[in-house]
Amino acid sequence: MLVRIGSRGSRLALTQAEQAAEAIRRPGVEVAFVPITTAGDRDRKRPFGEIGARGVFVKEIEEALLAGRIDIAVHSAKDMTSADTGGLAVGAYLLRDDPRDALVGATELRPGMRIGTASARRRAQLLALDPTISVEPMRGNVDTRLRKLRERGLDAIVLAACGLDRLGLGAEIGARLDPEQMLPEAAQGALALQVRTGEEERVAHADDPETRRRVAPERQCVATMGAGCLAPVAAHHDGTTLQGLIAHEDGLWIERRSGEDPQALARELVELAAAHAAAGEPSLQA
Repeated sequence: MLVRIGSRGSRLALTQAEQAAEAIRRPGVEVAFVPITTAGDRDRKRPFGEIGARGVFVKEIEEALLAGRIDIAVHSAKDMTSADTGGLAVGAYLLRDDPRDALVGATELRPGMRIGTASARRRAQLLALDPTISVEPMRGNVDTRLRKLRERGLDAIVLAACGLDRLGLGAEIGARLDPEQMLPEAAQGALALQVRTGEEERVAHADDPETRRRVAPERQCVATMGAGCLAPVAAHHDGTTLQGLIAHEDGLWIERRSGEDPQALARELVELAAAHAAAGEPSLQA
Protein backbone atom coordinates (compact mmCIF):
# COMPACT_ATOMS: atom_id res chain seq x y z
CA MET A 1 0.00 0.00 0.00
CA LEU A 2 1.32 3.44 -0.96
CA VAL A 3 0.90 6.27 1.57
CA ARG A 4 1.50 9.80 0.30
CA ILE A 5 2.88 12.18 2.92
CA GLY A 6 2.52 15.90 2.26
CA SER A 7 4.69 18.57 3.86
CA ARG A 8 6.45 21.80 3.08
CA GLY A 9 9.60 21.44 1.01
CA SER A 10 12.21 23.04 3.27
CA ARG A 11 15.09 20.99 4.65
CA LEU A 12 13.52 21.06 8.11
CA ALA A 13 10.05 20.14 6.83
CA LEU A 14 11.39 17.17 4.86
CA THR A 15 13.41 16.04 7.88
CA GLN A 16 10.20 16.14 9.90
CA ALA A 17 8.31 14.28 7.17
CA GLU A 18 10.93 11.52 7.34
CA GLN A 19 10.40 11.34 11.13
CA ALA A 20 6.70 10.88 10.47
CA ALA A 21 7.39 8.21 7.85
CA GLU A 22 9.53 6.25 10.30
CA ALA A 23 6.73 6.43 12.87
CA ILE A 24 4.03 5.08 10.56
CA ARG A 25 5.98 2.55 8.49
CA ARG A 26 4.70 -1.01 8.70
CA PRO A 27 5.31 -4.14 6.62
CA GLY A 28 3.65 -3.70 3.23
CA VAL A 29 3.44 0.09 3.52
CA GLU A 30 5.40 2.23 1.07
CA VAL A 31 5.82 5.96 1.60
CA ALA A 32 6.02 8.72 -1.01
CA PHE A 33 6.80 12.32 -0.09
CA VAL A 34 4.85 15.14 -1.72
CA PRO A 35 6.43 18.59 -1.16
CA ILE A 36 3.86 21.41 -1.14
CA THR A 37 4.54 25.14 -1.33
CA THR A 38 2.48 27.25 1.07
CA ALA A 39 1.64 30.96 1.14
CA GLY A 40 4.24 31.47 3.85
CA ASP A 41 6.88 29.86 1.62
CA ARG A 42 5.99 31.92 -1.46
CA ASP A 43 6.12 35.27 0.33
CA ARG A 44 9.27 35.46 2.41
CA LYS A 45 9.36 39.22 2.95
CA ARG A 46 6.04 40.44 4.32
CA PRO A 47 5.10 39.89 7.99
CA PHE A 48 2.85 36.88 8.53
CA GLY A 49 -0.13 39.06 9.42
CA GLU A 50 0.00 40.71 5.98
CA ILE A 51 -0.01 37.34 4.20
CA GLY A 52 -3.04 35.93 5.99
CA ALA A 53 -4.34 34.55 9.25
CA ARG A 54 -2.59 31.98 11.40
CA GLY A 55 -1.98 28.89 9.28
CA VAL A 56 0.00 30.44 6.41
CA PHE A 57 2.25 27.36 6.42
CA VAL A 58 -0.53 24.74 6.44
CA LYS A 59 -3.51 25.88 4.31
CA GLU A 60 -2.32 24.48 0.97
CA ILE A 61 -1.27 21.22 2.60
CA GLU A 62 -4.71 20.85 4.19
CA GLU A 63 -6.35 21.56 0.83
CA ALA A 64 -4.28 18.78 -0.76
CA LEU A 65 -5.37 16.41 2.01
CA LEU A 66 -9.04 17.29 1.63
CA ALA A 67 -8.77 16.88 -2.16
CA GLY A 68 -7.24 13.42 -1.81
CA ARG A 69 -3.88 14.34 -3.37
CA ILE A 70 -2.09 13.20 -0.20
CA ASP A 71 -3.03 10.77 2.57
CA ILE A 72 -1.21 12.28 5.57
CA ALA A 73 -0.12 15.85 6.25
CA VAL A 74 2.85 16.53 8.49
CA HIS A 75 2.95 19.87 10.27
CA SER A 76 4.92 21.57 12.97
CA ALA A 77 1.94 21.66 15.30
CA LYS A 78 2.68 25.26 16.29
CA ASP A 79 2.04 26.33 12.67
CA MET A 80 -1.50 24.94 12.58
CA THR A 81 -4.64 26.94 13.15
CA SER A 82 -5.57 26.57 16.78
CA ALA A 83 -8.91 24.91 15.96
CA ASP A 84 -9.07 21.82 13.74
CA THR A 85 -10.08 22.38 10.13
CA GLY A 86 -13.44 20.88 9.14
CA GLY A 87 -13.11 17.42 7.64
CA LEU A 88 -9.63 16.94 9.07
CA ALA A 89 -8.26 15.63 12.36
CA VAL A 90 -4.90 15.27 14.07
CA GLY A 91 -4.61 11.49 14.11
CA ALA A 92 -1.29 11.50 15.94
CA TYR A 93 1.15 13.73 17.74
CA LEU A 94 4.67 12.32 17.69
CA LEU A 95 6.73 12.33 20.88
CA ARG A 96 7.37 15.99 21.62
CA ASP A 97 10.84 17.42 21.22
CA ASP A 98 12.21 20.37 23.20
CA PRO A 99 9.42 22.99 23.26
CA ARG A 100 11.67 25.85 24.36
CA ASP A 101 12.86 28.85 22.40
CA ALA A 102 16.59 29.02 21.70
CA LEU A 103 18.91 32.00 21.74
CA VAL A 104 21.45 31.74 18.91
CA GLY A 105 24.52 33.98 18.74
CA ALA A 106 24.68 34.69 22.48
CA THR A 107 24.56 32.75 25.73
CA GLU A 108 22.28 35.15 27.58
CA LEU A 109 19.99 38.13 27.11
CA ARG A 110 21.70 41.46 27.76
CA PRO A 111 20.53 45.10 27.72
CA GLY A 112 20.71 46.84 24.36
CA MET A 113 20.99 43.69 22.26
CA ARG A 114 19.83 43.58 18.64
CA ILE A 115 17.79 40.41 18.26
CA GLY A 116 16.10 39.06 15.14
CA THR A 117 12.73 37.29 15.14
CA ALA A 118 9.55 37.19 13.05
CA SER A 119 7.41 36.22 16.05
CA ALA A 120 5.19 38.79 17.77
CA ARG A 121 5.07 36.45 20.78
CA ARG A 122 8.84 36.49 21.11
CA ARG A 123 9.05 40.22 20.43
CA ALA A 124 6.52 41.06 23.15
CA GLN A 125 8.23 38.91 25.75
CA LEU A 126 11.71 40.16 24.89
CA LEU A 127 10.61 43.79 25.21
CA ALA A 128 8.78 43.04 28.45
CA LEU A 129 11.97 41.51 29.85
CA ASP A 130 14.09 44.49 28.77
CA PRO A 131 12.74 47.44 26.76
CA THR A 132 16.30 48.41 25.75
CA ILE A 133 16.47 45.35 23.49
CA SER A 134 16.04 46.14 19.80
CA VAL A 135 13.90 43.50 18.09
CA GLU A 136 14.40 43.34 14.32
CA PRO A 137 12.07 41.47 11.95
CA MET A 138 13.52 38.36 10.33
CA ARG A 139 11.90 35.82 8.00
CA GLY A 140 13.26 32.71 6.28
CA ASN A 141 14.06 29.09 6.99
CA VAL A 142 16.56 28.06 9.65
CA ASP A 143 19.61 28.19 7.38
CA THR A 144 18.58 31.60 6.04
CA ARG A 145 18.14 33.03 9.52
CA LEU A 146 21.51 31.74 10.66
CA ARG A 147 23.08 33.43 7.63
CA LYS A 148 21.19 36.69 8.26
CA LEU A 149 22.34 36.68 11.90
CA ARG A 150 25.92 37.03 10.70
CA GLU A 151 25.30 39.20 7.63
CA ARG A 152 23.29 41.80 9.55
CA GLY A 153 25.64 41.83 12.54
CA LEU A 154 22.90 41.00 15.01
CA ASP A 155 23.73 40.02 18.57
CA ALA A 156 21.35 37.06 18.47
CA ILE A 157 18.26 35.51 16.93
CA VAL A 158 15.55 33.44 18.59
CA LEU A 159 14.43 30.15 17.02
CA ALA A 160 12.59 27.05 18.16
CA ALA A 161 15.13 24.73 19.79
CA CYS A 162 13.44 21.67 18.28
CA GLY A 163 14.06 22.81 14.71
CA LEU A 164 17.77 23.26 15.33
CA ASP A 165 17.97 19.90 17.07
CA ARG A 166 16.18 18.11 14.22
CA LEU A 167 18.64 19.56 11.71
CA GLY A 168 21.65 18.57 13.79
CA LEU A 169 22.36 22.23 14.58
CA GLY A 170 22.00 22.06 18.34
CA ALA A 171 25.57 23.33 18.73
CA GLU A 172 24.38 26.69 17.38
CA ILE A 173 22.26 27.21 20.50
CA GLY A 174 23.80 29.57 23.03
CA ALA A 175 20.97 29.22 25.54
CA ARG A 176 17.69 27.36 25.78
CA LEU A 177 15.24 29.85 27.27
CA ASP A 178 13.31 28.53 30.24
CA PRO A 179 9.52 28.82 29.83
CA GLU A 180 9.48 30.99 32.95
CA GLN A 181 11.52 33.50 30.95
CA MET A 182 9.99 32.96 27.50
CA LEU A 183 6.68 31.07 27.30
CA PRO A 184 6.69 28.96 24.12
CA GLU A 185 4.18 28.94 21.29
CA ALA A 186 1.27 26.56 21.81
CA ALA A 187 2.28 23.07 20.57
CA GLN A 188 5.89 24.08 19.90
CA GLY A 189 8.14 21.02 19.69
CA ALA A 190 5.36 18.67 18.53
CA LEU A 191 4.81 17.20 15.08
CA ALA A 192 1.18 16.68 14.06
CA LEU A 193 0.07 13.97 11.64
CA GLN A 194 -3.17 15.20 10.10
CA VAL A 195 -5.61 12.95 8.24
CA ARG A 196 -9.14 13.12 6.88
CA THR A 197 -11.81 12.68 9.55
CA GLY A 198 -12.61 8.98 9.86
CA GLU A 199 -9.14 7.87 8.76
CA GLU A 200 -7.39 8.34 12.08
CA GLU A 201 -6.45 4.63 12.15
CA ARG A 202 -3.82 5.36 9.47
CA VAL A 203 -1.59 6.98 12.09
CA ALA A 204 -3.14 6.15 15.48
CA HIS A 205 -0.33 3.73 16.36
CA ALA A 206 2.17 6.63 16.16
CA ASP A 207 0.32 8.85 18.65
CA ASP A 208 2.11 9.76 21.88
CA PRO A 209 -0.60 10.12 24.55
CA GLU A 210 1.47 12.35 26.84
CA THR A 211 2.25 14.79 24.05
CA ARG A 212 -1.45 14.92 23.14
CA ARG A 213 -2.37 15.48 26.82
CA ARG A 214 -0.19 18.57 26.89
CA VAL A 215 -0.59 19.95 23.37
CA ALA A 216 -4.38 19.69 23.11
CA PRO A 217 -5.09 22.15 25.97
CA GLU A 218 -2.39 24.51 24.71
CA ARG A 219 -4.05 24.70 21.31
CA GLN A 220 -7.50 25.00 22.89
CA CYS A 221 -6.38 27.89 25.08
CA VAL A 222 -5.01 29.85 22.12
CA ALA A 223 -8.07 29.00 20.01
CA THR A 224 -10.38 30.35 22.73
CA MET A 225 -8.38 33.57 22.84
CA GLY A 226 -9.12 33.84 19.12
CA ALA A 227 -5.59 34.89 18.41
CA GLY A 228 -4.39 35.64 14.89
CA CYS A 229 -0.95 34.84 13.56
CA LEU A 230 0.62 37.98 14.99
CA ALA A 231 -1.24 38.18 18.29
CA PRO A 232 1.24 38.08 21.21
CA VAL A 233 -0.19 35.06 23.00
CA ALA A 234 1.30 31.80 24.25
CA ALA A 235 0.28 28.63 26.05
CA HIS A 236 2.42 25.86 27.48
CA HIS A 237 1.70 22.75 29.56
CA ASP A 238 4.71 21.47 31.50
CA GLY A 239 3.06 18.19 32.46
CA THR A 240 1.59 19.59 35.65
CA THR A 241 0.33 23.08 34.92
CA LEU A 242 -1.11 24.86 31.90
CA GLN A 243 0.14 28.42 31.59
CA GLY A 244 -1.18 31.07 29.26
CA LEU A 245 0.08 34.51 28.28
CA ILE A 246 -1.27 37.58 26.54
CA ALA A 247 0.70 40.76 25.96
CA HIS A 248 0.93 44.09 24.23
CA GLU A 249 2.93 43.77 21.01
CA ASP A 250 5.61 46.12 22.38
CA GLY A 251 5.72 44.44 25.78
CA LEU A 252 4.16 47.50 27.48
CA TRP A 253 2.07 45.11 29.53
CA ILE A 254 2.04 41.37 29.85
CA GLU A 255 -0.33 39.03 31.66
CA ARG A 256 0.50 35.45 32.54
CA ARG A 257 -1.74 33.05 34.40
CA SER A 258 -2.10 29.32 35.02
CA GLY A 259 -5.16 27.10 35.30
CA GLU A 260 -6.66 23.67 34.72
CA ASP A 261 -9.37 24.60 32.20
CA PRO A 262 -7.88 25.98 28.95
CA GLN A 263 -11.05 27.83 27.99
CA ALA A 264 -11.47 29.44 31.41
CA LEU A 265 -7.79 30.39 31.40
CA ALA A 266 -8.14 31.97 27.97
CA ARG A 267 -11.21 33.96 29.01
CA GLU A 268 -9.37 35.24 32.09
CA LEU A 269 -6.48 36.42 29.94
CA VAL A 270 -8.77 38.13 27.43
CA GLU A 271 -10.54 39.90 30.30
CA LEU A 272 -7.20 41.11 31.63
CA ALA A 273 -6.30 42.47 28.19
CA ALA A 274 -9.68 44.24 28.06
CA ALA A 275 -9.00 45.76 31.48
CA HIS A 276 -5.77 47.29 30.16
CA ALA A 277 -7.74 48.80 27.30
CA ALA A 278 -10.45 50.12 29.65
CA ALA A 279 -7.77 51.77 31.77
CA GLY A 280 -6.56 53.65 28.72
CA GLU A 281 -3.49 51.48 28.26
CA PRO A 282 -2.47 50.17 24.83
CA SER A 283 -4.75 47.31 23.79
CA LEU A 284 -3.92 43.94 22.27
CA GLN A 285 -3.14 44.09 18.57
CA ALA A 286 -4.59 40.82 17.23
